[in-house]
Amino acid sequence: MTANFKIDFLSEMSKVAEAVYNAFKPDKLNYELLGNGQGGEHMHWHIFPRWINDEAKRGPTWEIDKELRCSDNVKPTEAELKDMKIMLISELEKVTDIIKKGTI
Repeated sequence: MTANFKIDFLSEMSKVAEAVYNAFKPDKLNYELLGNGQGGEHMHWHIFPRWINDEAKRGPTWEIDKELRCSDNVKPTEAELKDMKIMLISELEKVTDIIKKGTI
């Protein structure tokens, strides 16, 4: 990667993390950078909002039992999901120009 690409990549990630933090007010954020050559070389981030009452007090979120982590009880409703998207897009628009206004 060129120096400018690395700077832009990290800057964009930090802006997205700022928007996630501002939208959802977690106790902390976990960041994970992954990249591999399967299906084409790429790098991507996972940004996990974490709360004090998380099921997995320490360690990554994927260590939470899959049946609990993927349970219908923890999935947002369509209305809740739409509200979450609106909050996140609103915060992204404040910190970056990567979102086209008016999209959900």
